[in-house]
Formats: sequence, C-alpha cells, structure tokens
Amino acid sequence: MIYNKNKFIHIESAASTNTYLKELCQKSDIEDGTVIYTHAQTAGRGQRGNRWESEPGQNITMSLLIKPTHIPASGQFLLSQIVSLGVTDVLSEYAPGFSIKWPNDIYWKDKKIAGILIENTLQGEIYSQAIIGIGLNVNQQEFISDAPNPVSLRQITGKSYDTGKLLHKIVYAIALRYESSKKEINSLRKDYSGQLFRHTGYYPYESKGEIFKACITKIEDSGLIVLKTETGEERRYAFKEVSFLL
Repeated sequence: MIYNKNKFIHIESAASTNTYLKELCQKSDIEDGTVIYTHAQTAGRGQRGNRWESEPGQNITMSLLIKPTHIPASGQFLLSQIVSLGVTDVLSEYAPGFSIKWPNDIYWKDKKIAGILIENTLQGEIYSQAIIGIGLNVNQQEFISDAPNPVSLRQITGKSYDTGKLLHKIVYAIALRYESSKKEINSLRKDYSGQLFRHTGYYPYESKGEIFKACITKIEDSGLIVLKTETGEERRYAFKEVSFLL
C-alpha cells in the first residue's frame, strides 16, 4: 500500500511542493508513496497555469509521488479519478454537497475548495511516475486573490481542523482508491461519474467563444468529456477545450 506515515516529509516553505518533489526525484530514487507538505507555499501552481492562493498554516499544500506501473500510459486519466475520489471521500465525512468538476477540481456546491495538479512521467508505454499536487482550503476564512469562487472547509462547517490529521486521512483515502484500481476499475469509474459536478441537467459551457447549454453524457476512459447539446448533438472535448460557466 502506498500510504506509509514514515514517508511524510515536512518542509518549512516551498515555492511549489510539486517542483520540490520533482527536483528531489531527479537527484535520487524516491520511494513510491512519498509525501512532501508545507505550511507555507509561496508559488503554488494550479491547472491552466493559475496560481493557488493559500494562507500560511491554514490549509493543506502537498505533493504525493506515485509510481503507477499497473496503469498503462494510455490510461493515465484513471489516476486523476483515483485522486479526486480520495479527496471527496474524506470531505464528504464533514458535510454534504462535494463534487468533482471535470477533470479533477473539487467543489462544494458552486465553489472551489481544492485543486489537483498531476504531472506525469511516461517512458514509452510505461507510466513510470506521477507527482500529484493537492491544494485544499481548510481553515482559511478570507481570500484576497481574484479567484472567483474559493471556499474553505471552515467556511462550510464553521469548525476549524487539524491540517496534519486531515492530510493523513486524504493520503490514506487516495491509497485505498489506488489499491482498489488494481482489482476493479469499472466501479471506480462509476463512482467518479456519480460524483461529477453538474452530472445531471443542462448547464452553460463555452468553447472557442461559443456559449451553449449541454449535459454530461459520459467521461471516456481517455479523460475526454462527452457533452450533449440541447439540440441532441454530441461533442467531445479534451481538457482546456471547453469551460464550465458558473
């Protein structure tokens, strides 16, 4: 099992835990399941090149190394499903209303509580390693960046949390999902589809300047999202080719 409490490495601060872990892997052979975490991340990176805002000491900023050799290079989206489900498994213990906004942002209602950035290394057909960065808003009560819709667990529940304990719970939940993927992939994919943000009904999307309403019909194994417009047309999009309008 990739979870091992002895593989957690705390650093005082880092520009980015993903960058720190990547550089560590380049210098030596780092064990599968190693976690780097810090209470002060100064230049956290999100999807689409966005910066992740995190007040020092209030949230979870971490990176996890996984060597998913049982997953083919062509099936790397499975790891995105594993990680996002692991995070929602834990958050759902504290409040209802959490979902996964394709491909792997974590939402509470219409607000973003966590972002996931996975940087993959492939060697031919071998999926040799993935560095998984997770930023989770835990105790932060005010957000000063221009991000449109952040929310923290404390804002949702009115309670403060031990970020260290929550960090271990999340990595353990990811490890459980990861182990289950070695035996049964279909149920994991079904769980992912059921946890999707706006997985039923028609909502507005934007692609190449066009705004249209559509419903999610499925997520393909490759990670492509399949949308059906109000006129019945099916459209397939890769990440960054289409945006949810909130």
